[in-house]
Amino acid sequence: MADWFAENGLLLGLALLDGLAYAALVFMVAVGLNLVFGVLRIVNVAHGSLFAIGAYTAASIGIFFASRGLPPWMSYVALVLAAVAVGAVLGPLIEKLLLRRIYGHEDVLQLLVTFALFMILEDVQKLIWGVQPISQDTPLRFLGTVDVPFGEDVIPFTAYQLFVLPGVAVATLLALAWFLRRTLTGRVIVAVTTDKEAATAMGIDAARIMLLTFTFGAGLAALGGALASPTTALVPGVGAQTIVLSFAVVATAGLGQIEGAALTSLLIGLGRSIAVYFAPEFEVVVPYLIMVAVLLVRPQGLFGVIETRRV
Repeated sequence: MADWFAENGLLLGLALLDGLAYAALVFMVAVGLNLVFGVLRIVNVAHGSLFAIGAYTAASIGIFFASRGLPPWMSYVALVLAAVAVGAVLGPLIEKLLLRRIYGHEDVLQLLVTFALFMILEDVQKLIWGVQPISQDTPLRFLGTVDVPFGEDVIPFTAYQLFVLPGVAVATLLALAWFLRRTLTGRVIVAVTTDKEAATAMGIDAARIMLLTFTFGAGLAALGGALASPTTALVPGVGAQTIVLSFAVVATAGLGQIEGAALTSLLIGLGRSIAVYFAPEFEVVVPYLIMVAVLLVRPQGLFGVIETRRV
């Protein structure tokens, strides 16, 4: 064992650091997906497109800022602007014009409608940004790299991926938990999630709560895409890759579980990253092997609860 660590310690350290950064990005998408399902009871396949549009929008704004000679720190403003713009514009538009018409319908219909929306938004991305890779890594380069000690080795790693991505993910988790438990609006959201009919009978405007929830979830997906944009070249299909992995996280954690999504994102992110470094042929399948292993033991997910079906 000691010999193995001596030979592979550096790779293991890189795998853990990459897994932490990747888990943070997956969590940003999965937590929005989970929140939307908890309130709207719709598994939104188009959530991945919101991630991609947020990434493309952030890159475009960052490129525009750079072309105008603005200081590099403004690239972080671009990330926030992109997330807010996508969430505030597309969120209400999708919820009012499309999703509101299929609430309470069969799951198959909801999946088909949101999948159709996903395909439409994928084509919209190609029409606006084309099919050539787009890259804007100013936020990544601005913070530089740090040396991370790991055993006897020192691993150079980007400060953006080490501090910003996990930091934003943790802040989002804490802020969301506080919001849902400590604020009136958050408690109203929980009430609608628990029993929509009873909440409506008590005078709560469920339609407004569902609109706010979907808009917020869309903003989280867009923020995840914006944060991911400096770390990779953006190409068509980036949203599909993200939503499939996010579904694995949500299913493994349990539908509607916010804190569980954080721990499961970490588990799947680390598992995928370790596979990339030590068994790359299993990179794609490892997250789903984890999901299947969990669901075989706990069909409701690691943190899910079995609900009593009302008739």
